[in-house]
Amino acid sequence: MKFIDDYRDPKLGQRLIDRIQHLSTTPVRFMEFCGGHTVAIFRHGIRQLLPRTIEMLSGPGCPVCVTANQDLDKAIALARQPGVIIASFGDMLRVPGSHSSLQQAKAEGGDVRVVYSTQDALAIARENPDKALVFIGIGFETTAPTIAASIIQAEAEGINNYYVLSFHKLCPPVMKAILDLGEVSLSGIICPGHVSAIIGSHPYDFIPQDYGIACAVAGFEPLDILLSIDMLINQIETEQYRVEIAYRRGVRPEGNHQALKLMDSVFETGDANWRGIGIVPASGLKLSQKYQRFDAESNFAIDPGPAREPAGCICGSILRGISTPADCRLFKNSCTPEDPVGPCMVSSEGACATYYHYGDTGGG
Repeated sequence: MKFIDDYRDPKLGQRLIDRIQHLSTTPVRFMEFCGGHTVAIFRHGIRQLLPRTIEMLSGPGCPVCVTANQDLDKAIALARQPGVIIASFGDMLRVPGSHSSLQQAKAEGGDVRVVYSTQDALAIARENPDKALVFIGIGFETTAPTIAASIIQAEAEGINNYYVLSFHKLCPPVMKAILDLGEVSLSGIICPGHVSAIIGSHPYDFIPQDYGIACAVAGFEPLDILLSIDMLINQIETEQYRVEIAYRRGVRPEGNHQALKLMDSVFETGDANWRGIGIVPASGLKLSQKYQRFDAESNFAIDPGPAREPAGCICGSILRGISTPADCRLFKNSCTPEDPVGPCMVSSEGACATYYHYGDTGGG
């Protein structure tokens, strides 16, 4: 625990808080683009420690939450096809689609299985050569390399019944989309730590260069987050905007070359549908032509029908930072972690689930 404790040192934390309070002389608004950061900020009470001049917003940083119903409905439709096994990470099973969920499809007889890695999914495919195994590819740049590796492994082993339904999304394009929407005026952005461990910090250079906004990559311990906020405040006070890394032990400016090479060898960029935002150009990952035989959408007839959103759910506006869970009339009433209406209450990194478990500690 020694090294974890180093990043939770209360004396160092107080020094950072004192510095932030001294530097923060004008109202600012920051947005974190990572569900893990949202959870850490609430769990450690960081909002309560910050001066009232600093407002914190949560953005579209939960991969389960940003998956549009149109895409989720495709997975549910596949789960109802005979001879198909659906493999998915656990959070996705309980997310309500337009008319059902993967969990309900499983209850109705669909073969839907929870896996903890792509290796689990490949093992199921090997054990069931007479069935098609479809892995639901959810996530940002963090998970894409492992799924790319699984496709390369399936090809090498001749596993011909393994498919991926790719709903992968890329963070920098949606950051640009949020900024271009202009619905919230941001003074700074806290960039996602795990994503940045893969892509590095250079892909965010457009944020200070094109928008004049402070930018810092943060880790997930209290001192990581406080240091990133200190960096943002210092950039604003000095009017020297750039991308800084407050997570040097996990992130290099150039990223992880091996992981990026894996991604580029299997995937190509394409448009993606984001819940609450819509189609964002070049913000998704689709299988390249070379690996089309592993692409579920190219190899199965999928007709989920028209999509619809649950009545009263404001997950879309929460993901854009224009609302908070406390603004939703369903929150803690008809929408709870035990009986969720929208995905932000399902995922452990969802803003609604975070507010529910840790409470609304306010904007500053």
